[in-house]
Amino acid sequence: MIEIIEDMPAGTIGFRASGKVTDEDYQAVLVPAVRTALEAGEVRLLYVLPEGTSYSPGAMWADTKLWAGNLRGWKRCAIVTDEDWLENAVKAFGWMMPGKVRVFDDDVDDAKEWLVEEDDD
Repeated sequence: MIEIIEDMPAGTIGFRASGKVTDEDYQAVLVPAVRTALEAGEVRLLYVLPEGTSYSPGAMWADTKLWAGNLRGWKRCAIVTDEDWLENAVKAFGWMMPGKVRVFDDDVDDAKEWLVEEDDD
């Protein structure tokens, strides 16, 4: 399941996953919000993934299609998790993702602050 995080800073969007995330979750919740953000300019996204969250193969494919289909619109993506496998995956493959990606260990407030920072480049 994916739910929208309501108390996000201006210009950002946030989501919290729980249980098993499916392709239907992506299509119903995440995709429409990301498309709206892309239409407004750029995406600064917070994604909170608590321990025990799992993904169906369809959800993984939906995730890949979502960021790969809009390479220029992604500015920053903050992932908050205590899952080692996810942190290691971001370290290994984060360079392939558009924009800046950073993993935060269970610190949603720090992740929100980082999302709204201006880039030096």
